[in-house]
Amino acid sequence: MDKSTETRCPHCDSPLTKWENPELNSWSGEYQYVCFNDECPYFTRGWNWMREQFNVTASYRYRFDPATGERGPLPVWSKQALRTSILTTE
Repeated sequence: MDKSTETRCPHCDSPLTKWENPELNSWSGEYQYVCFNDECPYFTRGWNWMREQFNVTASYRYRFDPATGERGPLPVWSKQALRTSILTTE
């Protein structure tokens, strides 16, 4: 897989945003790439799926861990959740 594919969301093709892993986490690297597009179908469908499966008000965003190559959901409880850990490019 080429680098450009790894930094774009496979669900909406938006660029992924560099996001700092929280302290005391089980991920191996210091950051991941996350889709913060509020219109992404993965994110928008997640609200109904989480409500139907777990009866919670939550969703998830697509994430890519460059340290391991792992891809998957990053749970969120609102559209604004986790945005404070976005790493800005310098």
